[in-house]
Amino acid sequence: MIKYLRHDEIDTEKWDRCISKSFNGRIYAYSWYLDIVNENWEALVENDYERVFPLTPGKKMGVHYLFQPRFTQQLGIFSQSILSEETVNIFLKSIPEKFRFIDINLNSLNKVNDQAENMDRWVNHELDLINSYEKIKLNYSKNLKRNLKKAEKSPVTLVKNIKPGDVINLFKQNKGKDLGNLDENDYQLLSRLIYVMIYKRVGEVVGAYNEMNELCAGVFFIWDHKKVIFYFSATNGYARENAAMPLIIDTFVRDNANSHLTLDFEGSNNQNLARFYKSFGAKKLYYPHYKHNKLNPLLKFGYDLIRR
Repeated sequence: MIKYLRHDEIDTEKWDRCISKSFNGRIYAYSWYLDIVNENWEALVENDYERVFPLTPGKKMGVHYLFQPRFTQQLGIFSQSILSEETVNIFLKSIPEKFRFIDINLNSLNKVNDQAENMDRWVNHELDLINSYEKIKLNYSKNLKRNLKKAEKSPVTLVKNIKPGDVINLFKQNKGKDLGNLDENDYQLLSRLIYVMIYKRVGEVVGAYNEMNELCAGVFFIWDHKKVIFYFSATNGYARENAAMPLIIDTFVRDNANSHLTLDFEGSNNQNLARFYKSFGAKKLYYPHYKHNKLNPLLKFGYDLIRR
């Protein structure tokens, strides 16, 4: 039996135990992570937390909706046993009717009908690290190998456990200016998430410095359910000229080869980023994006204006 639970009705101890034991568990689905990205999150729970589905609600113009929180790539249904397409559909149909607009990501192990009207596939890339570094490097692209040789000849040095705020500021001063879709609240949210994950000892920040001891690139890695997530990164012009980011990733691969880990690049639908991830030999995978609009035409028009 699937029950709809409001935030104060959720047993977070049982919830986190379910996520921890799930064959498709993700760090984004732990109660502490959800508390940060959506403090009023709700849930669908089957029986005694055998399967769970976090719901991340919002409300505008009196309309209740579900959205994908910032810095939370995949949610969906989490289970201690294999999920069938039928089970996933039952959970989706159990979402309360009050949510008139739904725009969320499920996870890659939620089986769905890709041809369904409300379902789309979004791209992810993952690199299996079970082989030796030498075998993994055989699948590097020629361009990547050239860039790594350039990086090795440069004065770039790598340092672990640097300040997360330095990497966030580097992003704000470079790519953040071009994107323009993150505000100060988003950066504060990101900072809080990173510091909490470092406190929980599931995250690590690696920085690349030039000969003037100036940060030119940085990455925040997360250890999660036999995966390591390439969670957040930043570069400047110097890093791009000297291949500092390829050097950070290659060093990580070298240090973690021959392990039962998968490097999850967290994307991307962006072709340039996808090409970069594929240059390491990463495989393209997909996860479902579910969008369902039950608004009347007038409300739909107003909501589209707000979203823009």
